[in-house]
Formats: sequence, structure tokens, C-alpha cells
Amino acid sequence: MSTPYPFTAVVGQDDLRLALLLNAVSPAVGGVLVRGEKGTAKSTAVRALSALLPEVDVVVGCRFSCAPGSPDPVCPDGPHETGPGSYRPARVVELPVGASEDRLVGALDIERALAEGVKAFEPGLLADANRGVLYVDEVNLLHDHLVDLLLDAAAMGSSYVEREGVSVRHAARFLLVGTMNPEEGELRPQLLDRFGLTVEVAASREPDLRVEVVRRRLAYDDDPAAFAARWADEEDALRARIVAARALLPEVRLGDAALRQIAATCAAFEVDGMRADIVMARTATTLAAWAGRTVVLAEDVRQAALLALPHRRRRNPFDAPGLDEEKLDDTLEEFGGGDDAPEDDPDPDGPGGAGRPPQDGPEGPQDGPVDTAEARPEEPAQPEEGQGGRPAGSGEQSAVRAAEPFRTKTLSVPGLGEGAAGRRSRARTDHGRTTGSRRPQGALTKLHLAATVQAAAPHQRARGRSGRGLVVRRDDLRQATREGREGNLVLFVVDASGSMAARQRMSAVKGAVLSLLLDAYQRRDKVGLITFRGKDATVALPPTSSVDAAAVRLETLPTGGRTPLSAGLLKAHDVLRVERMRDPARRPLLVVVTDGRATGGPDPVALGTRAARLHAAEGTASVVVDCESGPVRLGLAGALAVELGGTAVTLDELRADSIAGLVRDVQGASGAHRRVA
Repeated sequence: MSTPYPFTAVVGQDDLRLALLLNAVSPAVGGVLVRGEKGTAKSTAVRALSALLPEVDVVVGCRFSCAPGSPDPVCPDGPHETGPGSYRPARVVELPVGASEDRLVGALDIERALAEGVKAFEPGLLADANRGVLYVDEVNLLHDHLVDLLLDAAAMGSSYVEREGVSVRHAARFLLVGTMNPEEGELRPQLLDRFGLTVEVAASREPDLRVEVVRRRLAYDDDPAAFAARWADEEDALRARIVAARALLPEVRLGDAALRQIAATCAAFEVDGMRADIVMARTATTLAAWAGRTVVLAEDVRQAALLALPHRRRRNPFDAPGLDEEKLDDTLEEFGGGDDAPEDDPDPDGPGGAGRPPQDGPEGPQDGPVDTAEARPEEPAQPEEGQGGRPAGSGEQSAVRAAEPFRTKTLSVPGLGEGAAGRRSRARTDHGRTTGSRRPQGALTKLHLAATVQAAAPHQRARGRSGRGLVVRRDDLRQATREGREGNLVLFVVDASGSMAARQRMSAVKGAVLSLLLDAYQRRDKVGLITFRGKDATVALPPTSSVDAAAVRLETLPTGGRTPLSAGLLKAHDVLRVERMRDPARRPLLVVVTDGRATGGPDPVALGTRAARLHAAEGTASVVVDCESGPVRLGLAGALAVELGGTAVTLDELRADSIAGLVRDVQGASGAHRRVA
């Protein structure tokens, strides 16, 4: 077994280390979500935490880690008699992004359950993580139904497995830690709320700290055992402090003054529900125990707010999480200080200073190993330059703000897909309404009971059935086929030319695209953004799950110049070709936002037509958002939709609350042009 990187050797990242240690002291805090860019020691710190957790005593042979003194009365491996057990290190169980539901919660042997009436259960990762740590890297890329399952288990401390009337329950109490890179997409707000704490991490820009990170990482890679030995004393001291804080925690008093501050703070930041108040109270209590105090002070409430509220405050989906610290201080001051600490209490700051973990070790300031390759979000596309350094084209304008977003009509891809779970188009999925049955390919996961009985019934006499039980064999089992919704790749192709440059008009166009981005965020789509103006088209944002990154690119989009419509459509064709190779199951939806004009070069209209027919020939579902305005309309956007084999819709018709509020599927390449009416 490889030697883990020492937790105390992580350089800096104070909030991350503090949040992890608070959860180690009190798992009731509710876990922690770590948000940050690549190479910021997120995974290293989480894996290093396991070495600090006290050993757990377990019933010998129990696959669910029951405690010998109080075994789970309904444990599938039970019943257990109380008595001495054995000790083992606390586990850190990792949930891979591609895990199935059965791998997470476990699976029942359906064949034995039907034929023999026994509950033959194979435990999943939730059972392995009981009384340990469940670590989910890239939690924002995990399927929503898996996130729901693990968060429900974390909240209830139990996992339930139901299969056609046969159920198994087992204990699942674990410290939940999730990490994510916001550039790859956000979690839904209701899922964010289920994490107790959240921290933002970033690589330090201080050269001295970065040097120390590299020095320690190289020393660890050269000789992990020797490096860990140099930090053994610090690890032992921190491990002892966790044990002491756990013992002190039941004695900590949360006074009325601190409770008023907690309630006032949650109300001031308009967080939904009461979970934030409860998490803040538990966190403040744990902070006091961590600092060696039995009384919660105002500083504990403030630190608890900084950890528990940023991801819960009411905000636009495209806003970055955060907290106004000046407003926080004003609220705490208005509702009075916390309870005074007794004179004989230990140092209020505790051994770590202000409730934080120890900062200094044998090698100076601390932080974690950081990958040297740090990717930063790409810069917004810059205006093209013509001769003399001036932007290409005439009448270029600076970026204008988007109009207020609105709820859009549902645009979906026709047919039945098999892509990633989402909420846009119809698809064959593991969850949803049952539409039929088939023979299982591999392990049976969703039994179609009626079809299984129907397949087994004709053979009962030949199989020598004599009692009331049904004789079922493997060939009789039928897998239920289900229909749900998938997420799509929504590729926006936005006309940013001079014909769109009127400020009021471009503001409305940006508002419409922003509204469609909000819709894509809610439906769990991937998005991409292509703009065309001047002489060429630019991929402003390659396809990504980070819808808010597309909103940022849209906000800085300048306008002006000619209208190279064909270049925009050809660029979209190239992007979709690459994405089909990367993820063939995810179906695309092309959204072209334009007035339909095409200028520049020889015969630009014919070039645009040929480019549109490329998409039609490949069956790409498309919609043209017609931005033409004024009393005289040329209908060019509608003609473009005909060539694409898709649908045209005006800005007014795009609104879900328009007079004709019908929801229409986007026609494929073989469909005739029609407007959403």
C-alpha cells in the first residue's frame, strides 16, 4: 500500500483543511464540497485526512462495519451479538464518476429472490464507506440520480435498496466530501444545499509558497516513506487534537446570543429553508470544541457563516458563490456578540489560532502539492483587426449588456436518444417510466416482473413444479426498458455582425441567448458558443458543461462588421463533427441566432445555403432564432431554417408566456420548415 501524502504537509489551503477537520470531529456537520481549479491539492488533502481519523472497532466478518458495542439490528449480515471486535483504520472510499446505481447502493440477486425467496445482497460503496469517508471527485459530473441517492443516505444515515418488493436496509454513516471544478459545470442549488460546508480553493500566486509546494512534492515523490516520517510528530499531534475535540464536543454550550446571531445571519442572506441554520449551529459548536472551548463565541459564528452560507445564499444561477463579509460583520454586530468565555477557559483561539489547524511545521508555511499545469479560463474572443490595427469591418460597437432573461419554450431534439441523463429530449434511460422489456445484457438491474412471470409460466410443468413457488431460471428474467429525458449538446451560433449592432436590438438578442442558457443549465445540457462577424467565425467557448462560462463570453461579445454566415455554420459543423467522435450518444441541438443576412465574399448567400445543407444532410436538429425587426421583413431567417431542415422562431415567440404557448419539437433534417406558433 502506498504511503499517503501527510495532511500536515499541505501548504496553505487553510479553509479546506479546517472544513475537513471540523467534519472529522463532527460528521453531523454534513460533509464538505470543495470547489476549485485543477491542481490545487483537493484530492491530496481528502485522501490524507484518512490517516488522521481514529481507528474504528468493527464486528469481525461484518461487511457493513457494525460496531461491536451497538450493532445494527437490521444489518443484512446480522444479527450480531454484542462483544469484542477488531480495530481497523477508517476507510476513504472513492465513488467514480461512471459508477452505476448498483455499484453505489449494492444489488439484490433477483433470481435467487424470486426462486428461493432469500435476500442475497451484494453491498455497494455506501456499505464500504460506513463509519468512514466517502469521497466523490468531480461530483458535478455525477448523474443526478446518483447524487440524490448518496445525499439521501448521508442525511438519513441509512441506505435502502428496493427491487420489486424485496428490500434491504443497512447503516451508511459517513463523512461526505465532494470536489469539483466549476469550469466543468455547477451542481443544482438543491444539491448544493445538501453539503454542510463549502470552500473555494485556488493555487497561491506567491512565489515563495509555490516554491515550497514544489519542494515538498518532489521530496515526497523521491521517497514517500521518509517524507511521511518527517511529518509523523505533526500528524500524531493533529490526530490527538481531533480525539480531544470529539471528547469535548458534548460539553460545548450554544447560548441564546449565538443562536440569535445564526438566525439573523441566515435571514439577512435570504437562504432558503432551515438547513443553513442547523448546519451553522453545528459548525459553530464544533469550532468551539476544536479551539478547546466549551462556549460558542461570535468568532465561531462568523467562521461558520463563511463556511456554511456561500453556496446557499439566494442568487442567480450564473453568479459565483460568495458572501459579503462587510454585511456579515454588520449583521453580527447588530445582533450582539456571542457569549463571554469563562475566565478559566483555554485560550479562545485554541492551539491552532482562531480555531484553525496548526500552520507551522518543520518546513515553514503549509499548503498542498499543486500540479504545475494550471489551466485558466480562456479569455473572451478579441475583436478582429484590419489594416492599421483597426477592427475589421465598419461600425463596430463595444459589448452591450443583455436584457432581462425570461422563461423560454422547450426546444427538444426529435426521436429517442440514449445520451447522458438530463431534462431536455426523450431518451432510453435507467430511470423513468417503464415502456417495455427485453432480455438483460449483462447483470440484471431493473426487473420487469410481469414479463419475467410470463416468460417462465409456460415451462412450469416441464420443470417439475410441485409447490406454489414459481420455478424461475436465468433465461426467464426480463429487464425493464424505461424512457426518461437526456441532456443534449446545445451549440449556439450567434450573429455579431453590423446588421445586429443596434444597441437595443443586440441587448434583446443577448437576453434571448442568456434565457436559452438558463434553460440549458436547468436541463443539464452541455453548451458551446460560436460567434461570426467581420471575415470569420470564432469558437468563443468549446462545448462544456459550464453554462455560466458561456454567459460570461456572451456578456463580453462585441458587434460590428460584415456577416460571414457561411463561416459560422461551417465552424459549427466542424465542432459538431469532433463532438460526435468524443461523445456519440449525446445528440446536438444547433441554435442559430441571426437575422438571416449574409454579406462579404463572392455570393455569400449561396455559400450560406450550402453550409446549411451540410447540417441538414447529417440530420442535425436545429432552430433559427429570427432577430429581424422593423416594419419590413425579408424572411431570410425563415429561409435559412428551411435549408437547415429545422424550425424558425422569432424573439417574441421564444417566450414561454407568448400568446401561442405550444411546445414544439425541433424538426430533423427531413422535416419541413415551420414556425413555432
